[in-house]
Order: sequence, then structure tokens, then C-alpha cells
Amino acid sequence: MPLSVEQLASWSREGFVVLPGFVPESEVATLRDRISELVAGFAASSEEAATVFSTTEQTHAQEHYFLSSGDLIRAFFEDGAFDADGNLQVPMNRALNKLGHAMHDLDPVFDRFSRTLELAELVSDLGFTEPLLLQSMVIFKPPHIGGEVICHCDHSFLWTEPQTVAGLWFALDDATVDNGCLWVVPGGHHQPARTRFRLDGTGTTTDVINPVPYDIDSLVPVEVNAGTLIAFSGLLPHWSAPNTSKNPRLAYTLHVIDGTADYLEDNWLQRGPSLPLRGFT
Repeated sequence: MPLSVEQLASWSREGFVVLPGFVPESEVATLRDRISELVAGFAASSEEAATVFSTTEQTHAQEHYFLSSGDLIRAFFEDGAFDADGNLQVPMNRALNKLGHAMHDLDPVFDRFSRTLELAELVSDLGFTEPLLLQSMVIFKPPHIGGEVICHCDHSFLWTEPQTVAGLWFALDDATVDNGCLWVVPGGHHQPARTRFRLDGTGTTTDVINPVPYDIDSLVPVEVNAGTLIAFSGLLPHWSAPNTSKNPRLAYTLHVIDGTADYLEDNWLQRGPSLPLRGFT
């Protein structure tokens, strides 16, 4: 179903649009079941690196395991998943921060989910002419240890010239203030990115374009039910708090860029020639 005039106005004015019930309950259940299968596979593998992903500490960015994950599916752990001796303190399905970053190309269930006619039409409504599916992640936000995601915009990490990246965020659990729902700065996408995160030699660096921080006081929560899709501009500042509740906040995210733009060679996320970017077909 095409976006309404009101929804397109929200996208233009606020930088995001909320689409309740976009994913049927049966499809939410299918994705959750597939995630459980994938997690069980990682738990059974002795080769998976215990790499912690954090947006408040950037040590992960210097690790080959993270930087070479653009065309793979890899598991990343929450900071609170291990004790001082490196032993898991919680079950695997409560220990992971995310799976990424090529779910939509390498897993048949997520490939099918990510390339529906409904999503292709939505992205067309948002103004894309040559959409390319760039990266995807399952984000766990587990109870009690799900970490904060600092206020940022996605363009800083997935830079195109001109800016074209958009995020598609699918709630697979109810997302509330208590379990770490998204918070956004409505209209914040009208301002340029403050920073740029990029490759620098064998590691990464962050260029500070504007040292003025985002207006945290302008953040508003976006509480949604499972099955909701939140589409947002790559320039929209967003944040999420730690999950201190007993409830998980599972989500799937998909980032899209336009093939008419230049995806820079020093973006951290790169792919080998065996898995080129493609669109919805």
C-alpha cells in the first residue's frame, strides 16, 4: 500500500515514519524462530570470536572480526555478557548484542523478508530510484544487559555522496521506554551529520565535522508494538537507553542506499567482489 499524504509529510518534516502492523504476526514468529536457529548454531560453534560490540567504547572498531563482517553473518556480544574470567554469565540468546551485517543476502529467510514487493514500494515512495540493500542486523537488546546506543545518525557510518542512506527498523518485540525503545530528534535530519566514522589504515577514525552535540533534550520516545516498521532518514539523530527491564527488545534493521550516489571507499563496511550489493530483485 502506498504511503499516504500524511505519512509522506511526516517523512519530510520529521525524518521518520511509523508503520504499525507492517509485519504480520506470523512473519514476526517466522523471523524469531529463524533467529533462535541461528543463535543455536553460533552457540554450538567453537570458532565464534567473543567480540563485544559497544557504541560507547570503540575498541571493537579496530578488530578485524568487526571490520570484515560486511559480507558475512557474525555474532557480537553485549559488554555485560562475560565475567572477569571471560566466561558467559547468561545463556547465548541473552548474551548477544547483534548478528550482522549481511543477513539479507546470506540467510534465505531474511533474504525473502527483506526483498518483498511491499518494501520495494515503500522505498520507492521514500524517493529511491536505484535502491541497494547495504547492511542488515538482528539487534537483541537483551534483558538487564542490553547496552545503550549513543545518539548518532546512520549517515556518519554509511556515508554516501549525496546522502541517501535510510534505515528500516522492524520491531520483533514490543519496544517500550523500559526495555530500550528508539528515541529520535524529530526534524533533526534537516541538519548535517556531526561526525564521520571511516577506515584509517588498518583501523578506523572518527572525523569531527561539528563538535556541537545533538540536542538530547529534544529526543522523544517511539514506543511501538511488535510488527511495526519505523523508517528513518540516515540523518535523523536517534538513541536508545540500556535495557534494564526483564523484557527483551528484539529488532531487525535494514539499511538502504541509492545506487545513484557514491558509496565511499573508506566506509568501514566493505564487501568483496563475490557478494556485490543488489536491490530488491
